[in-house]
Amino acid sequence: MTTPANDHLTVCPHCAAVNRLPKDRPATEGRCGQCHQALFDGHPAEVDTNAFERQIARSSQPVLVDVWAPWCGPCRMMGPAFTAAAPRLEPAIRLLKLNSDAEQELSTRLGIRSIPTMLLFVGGKRVAQVSGAMSTEQIVSWVRQEMAGV
Repeated sequence: MTTPANDHLTVCPHCAAVNRLPKDRPATEGRCGQCHQALFDGHPAEVDTNAFERQIARSSQPVLVDVWAPWCGPCRMMGPAFTAAAPRLEPAIRLLKLNSDAEQELSTRLGIRSIPTMLLFVGGKRVAQVSGAMSTEQIVSWVRQEMAGV
């Protein structure tokens, strides 16, 4: 799929369809052409391996992934902070949550050694990684600092 220079590709967080969004229209108003749901709703999307790979490979915007597990105390502590960061970072950044217990093979392939871990992808490549629980302000600051260097 070729993309005109004035369009962004955005993967739907609900059905994983790839959508073309014109740069001159607000992305926050975008709806999926397949499932008709909002492309950005201010909440991180829970993903499995297939949805993760599609988001990383096909999205024009950077992707921030929170790798976590339900039994992890620091992960549960950081979860609300990550959710609160979503409306502050979207639509410039897509936020995803990846359950490392449910997606063990992918977590291993990504080299996840501790959780919570956040991974930042730009253009399909990992550009930054940080482990440990963070507040909303720390998450937003870290992402903006990392994006300034890209």
